[in-house]
Amino acid sequence: MLVSNECIMSTAAAAGYGVGAFNINNLETLMAIEEAAVEEKSPVIVAITPSAIRYGGLDYLASIVKVAAKRISVPVSLHLDHGKDLETITRCLKAGFTSVMIDASHLEYKENVAMTKAAVSLAHKSGASVEAELGVLAGIEEDLVKEGDVVLTDPHLAEEFVKRTKVDALAIAIGTSHGAYKYKGDPMLDFERLKAIRKQTDVLLVLHGASNVPLWVIERATKYGAELAGAKGIREDHIQRAISLGISKINIDTDLRLAFTGAVRQVLATSPKQFDPRKILGPAKEAMKEVAQMKMRLFGSSGKVVAKEMNA
Repeated sequence: MLVSNECIMSTAAAAGYGVGAFNINNLETLMAIEEAAVEEKSPVIVAITPSAIRYGGLDYLASIVKVAAKRISVPVSLHLDHGKDLETITRCLKAGFTSVMIDASHLEYKENVAMTKAAVSLAHKSGASVEAELGVLAGIEEDLVKEGDVVLTDPHLAEEFVKRTKVDALAIAIGTSHGAYKYKGDPMLDFERLKAIRKQTDVLLVLHGASNVPLWVIERATKYGAELAGAKGIREDHIQRAISLGISKINIDTDLRLAFTGAVRQVLATSPKQFDPRKILGPAKEAMKEVAQMKMRLFGSSGKVVAKEMNA
């Protein structure tokens, strides 16, 4: 069932759990997420970035997600992650995306508001929901920020931003970061800031950069040659606390990539005569599925699809 992020997130927010938004680049990743959602009876958000579109093609990726949504009886959203311009937003809406993110967080505040308002106007006409971002995460976004810009999300500015843009969901910066190398020391999420944002706004809240880089995934990858020294993610209890304080959508990409990498490396290292792509990528799909299932249980979305929805 293909639905909007707003539909999935509103249900989650009302019940106090979170929903994973899993990034895909290929068929195996989608299959892993699809199978995990069915077995866990969990709603799921399938996210596609502009770079994934450049790699796999918008029509290909959108089509396979639509096929998956028809095959399974859990709510699925087809979401554009980190869209940077209105042209990409428009293309994705025409391709049938049920949700889009306009990420103008690297621009000046007024420009962010203007671009977000334009994206909301386009998406709402198509029946799609819109996510925007206020504040900038460390990692890949950090390089886009001018010196002196505020990185963490200001609660009062968030309130004004939501009122001016009419956005459906807001990605906030409270100390998470993209990638596998999130912290040099202990992770420090600003829960007081999250509480303040939740108090100031009633918008649906999103946490990006939330991969927790599981130790077993890292150990498997490094055992077979990956160089990942210093990789560190968000603690699971911190993610659960963030959900309890109002986060409804949690973005996951890095953990899937690490699981994929470790499984592929293991096959190539232990079966040097293997050249069947299915035998190489099959274990990678299973590893990503295991990660996705762990996330669904961690976020509390497992078992949340009732029998009526499953049979719809």
